[in-house]
Amino acid sequence: MFKFRSEVTAAHKATFVRELKRLKNLECVKSHRLVVGGPSVTDPIERSKGFEFALLSFHENRQELDKYQASKEHHWVTSTYLLPYKEDVIRFDFEVAPEEEHMWNFLPIIGML
Repeated sequence: MFKFRSEVTAAHKATFVRELKRLKNLECVKSHRLVVGGPSVTDPIERSKGFEFALLSFHENRQELDKYQASKEHHWVTSTYLLPYKEDVIRFDFEVAPEEEHMWNFLPIIGML
């Protein structure tokens, strides 16, 4: 989840989101499943604690997640559009239990494969 400082423009945030979404094309992102959402529609909005955007990405395993985090593309997006402008970032990675894997099976995305 991402929270920007108050002086960061809407145009900058839009560029960040656009560039972040491009990371779905990395081979380490499982079936191109990377979603960036925002702004929050939480009601009341105060429950979002000022976070404006969230990212959810899928990776086959921890090694693929590590490749994603270490990729030059990820580094470029975060160092160019996030880190100098952020107020706060929350990163929460987790593994899906084998008995819950079926909930993450998706139909192919038409036009992407």
